Amino acid sequence: MSSNPVAETVASLMPRARAELTELVAFKSVADFDQFPKSESEAAARWVADALTAEGFQDVALLDTPDGTQSVYGYLPGPAGAKTVLLYAHYDVQPPLDEAGWTTPPFELTERDGRWYGRGAADCKGGVIMHLLALRALKANGGVPVHVKFIAEGSEEQGTGGLERYAEEHPELLEADTIVIGDAGNFRVGLPTVTATLRGMTMMRVQVDTLEGNLHSGQFGGAAPDALSALIRVLDSMRAKDGTTTIDGLTPDASWDGLRYDEEQFRKDAKVLDGVELIGDGTVADRIWARPAVTVLGIDCPPVVGATPSVQASARALVSLRVPPGIDTDEATKLLQAHLETHTPWGARVNTERIGQGQPFSADTTSPAYAAMADAMAVAYPGQEMQYAGQGGSIPLCNTLAALYPHAEILLIGLSEPEAQIHAVNESVSPQELERLSVAEALFLRNYAAG
Repeated sequence: MSSNPVAETVASLMPRARAELTELVAFKSVADFDQFPKSESEAAARWVADALTAEGFQDVALLDTPDGTQSVYGYLPGPAGAKTVLLYAHYDVQPPLDEAGWTTPPFELTERDGRWYGRGAADCKGGVIMHLLALRALKANGGVPVHVKFIAEGSEEQGTGGLERYAEEHPELLEADTIVIGDAGNFRVGLPTVTATLRGMTMMRVQVDTLEGNLHSGQFGGAAPDALSALIRVLDSMRAKDGTTTIDGLTPDASWDGLRYDEEQFRKDAKVLDGVELIGDGTVADRIWARPAVTVLGIDCPPVVGATPSVQASARALVSLRVPPGIDTDEATKLLQAHLETHTPWGARVNTERIGQGQPFSADTTSPAYAAMADAMAVAYPGQEMQYAGQGGSIPLCNTLAALYPHAEILLIGLSEPEAQIHAVNESVSPQELERLSVAEALFLRNYAAG
């Protein structure tokens, strides 16, 4: 890290940042209240609200959004006539999955091998801390030169759209000249990266029914239609032999013309087992940033332990389809639904239900805000030039904000580089990345104000 007052201030604040992230990670703020108490999310929201109040934010509020969760808002006034920047992060997290798979407890921030482990450490409670660090560094070095709006969402991981609907109902609330989404990540540790595109997503529940009830497989198997086998067949129809996504009507051959992603590096990042092939064709960047990708997220059927010799009468699955820029998610959802219905075999009854969706996003990387960020990252990451990458994940709010504020510039940065293993067991954040990106954000705000 090059020596400058902002960088020195951020470095001095890192012990405090770790203590705060420890407190924030401790909240089991999963916005699925069938699995986790709503009180945990509400407590995390209050923590963020208290932190904003302590930093001098005005109009701090817990916003009750239409999906039953809370987003946290605050406004920090800058100099008269200054530009307005909206800083975004989310405090809700993915479930920890198999807690036995965690080396250390998922809701206890733990340092190991130079990284801080815990659910949400990178995605995206670390993003909340990153924004706070940047603002504190500026306050200690001449003040914050822009008006700042801060929004921390409470249900991003669930895709239920609470903040999107709230923003549409209150369009003046989040209006800004530039929006910094702190929920992306560098291409790899130490390589400063802005995310130029996001795939959208649609999630669909599909249920197959064939019988009035389960039957003895010895007495009826061979003629009685098996719902689980029917479901397996329809799910298999969504991929070609090489694993390419093949939803009828969707084009699977688009290409990515930005940053390259080395195949061997991807194998390491994804922890692909030796001898197991990658799926699909084209470059890795084509496959994960520019093309649709289907994933079976879960199947409801009898577990192996305790299974009986029965022909299954009913089975269901949850399917996710990632949708690249250039494809409308509404249309992709219709195509997915039609595909599932068309490819269900044996005349089995099939029911599909959309349970969440978001449009893809593409940023204007030629805007002045991107130039200001490039200069800031060059200081925070000496010797490195800012890169442009795509991201296979979805942040539906981006499109809502782009539609509400068409003149706003939107930048995506964050802490979710490959080693962070977001959404998986043993999620972690690099404190070095937290430090450098906080410096970059602070310098960006200063550069942008002066531009």
